Amino acid sequence: MPSSSPGSPPPADGLPSVARRHLGALARSLAHPSHPPTPLLAGASRRWQRLAPYVVVTLLTALFVPATFQILTMDYQVGRGPAALLALAQAGPLLMLAHRPLQAWWIVFGADVVGALVLLAPVSSPAPVPLPPLRQELPWPWSPTVVISYLFVLLALGLRETRRTLLAVWLTTGTAGLLLYLIAPERDASGVVLLPVLGAVVLVITAALRERGEAQRRLVEQETISETERAGRTLLEERTRIARELHDVVAHHMSVITVQADSAPYRISGLPEQAREEFGSIAASARESLTEMRRLLSVLRSDGTEGERAPQPGLDRIQQLVEATVRSGLPVELSMGTDVPGSTEDGLPQAVDLSAYRIVQEALANVVRHAPGARTRVSVTAAGSHLTVLVVNDRAQRPGSPLEATGTGHGLVGMRERVRLTGGTLDTGPLPDGGFRVAARLPLSAPVVSSASLASEDP
Repeated sequence: MPSSSPGSPPPADGLPSVARRHLGALARSLAHPSHPPTPLLAGASRRWQRLAPYVVVTLLTALFVPATFQILTMDYQVGRGPAALLALAQAGPLLMLAHRPLQAWWIVFGADVVGALVLLAPVSSPAPVPLPPLRQELPWPWSPTVVISYLFVLLALGLRETRRTLLAVWLTTGTAGLLLYLIAPERDASGVVLLPVLGAVVLVITAALRERGEAQRRLVEQETISETERAGRTLLEERTRIARELHDVVAHHMSVITVQADSAPYRISGLPEQAREEFGSIAASARESLTEMRRLLSVLRSDGTEGERAPQPGLDRIQQLVEATVRSGLPVELSMGTDVPGSTEDGLPQAVDLSAYRIVQEALANVVRHAPGARTRVSVTAAGSHLTVLVVNDRAQRPGSPLEATGTGHGLVGMRERVRLTGGTLDTGPLPDGGFRVAARLPLSAPVVSSASLASEDP
């Protein structure tokens, strides 16, 4: 016999080996349920839904046990003792269908096969009693109650087990019926064909329903995961955008520190050498911080995005923003309080100045997208130590015709992050008349950040 070369593929398995492998897989599927013994509908939210399977299997058992006993004794002329045992064995396991359908099938299947063999025994009846119709004229090997109760067992299996298990159950049922028919071919063997046909229909329908439910459940899970990922991505994008904008604010202050530290030895006479070295160290540290901040900004900036050359906007640009929005077709009214600081020299932190402008910008953009034509009022006032920004719009003039049916979620997320940055508060929500309200309260002085609060911040 020629030996195969080391590099040649191994010979293919023969047909008997493949058949044995598949039969072994089918046998293992019958021995091991594909799900834990948890009740059907155990995850339902309502109690009556969780109890419904138990009520159903209890009613089925209460119906089929006496019905099976009646048919065995009256029609098939089985003794009352054996008939009672068969009725309990064939219909009693229906109580297990709610949580252990495969184990229930094993008991019912075995009891049905034993019952078919019992029906082959000769009839023993007292002489003066007239005999009912002969057994040869009755359905065999499966009685009518056996067929109907067996279909309920297959229904429970189809809702819980895999395709391989269902195929193994169907093949086992058909094979058992065929072997019983070969034992007594003279009997009415209509059940040999009827049960596999009806069982196939039940298994196919229930398996399709189960797989459809599983597909819908996985789709809902995937949508939930996608929504969570989208919300997280939106939050990160907004934080990155805010960080890029605040770079200019921080860079300005660091540049001032650098200039002051470098010029201090020339502006202040009589400084000792130790003080000159200290100012030089401060200037060097400030320049190094600026360099590191520029590197960080290059990481935060998206690929292909150029740096903004224009100065960051503030409250002094809100009037221009409102005018541009009015030109786009949205009626907007602006109210600026007389006590609102007009520049950073008046004590308004640059972060608050920029955040107030961006909140108004994003609120107006949301009105344009979701309520086109709605009358909008913008109010910026200063009271005490806080700046209040209020944007309120009425119901859309053209109901049902927003430019965007669903938003990206960036607007409100960006507002919350900007308010959180400055240590203020934000209140947003719909109004009873169909409009929408955005109210932000920002501190006019920089918040004091403790080490404990820094440690509790999100990474």
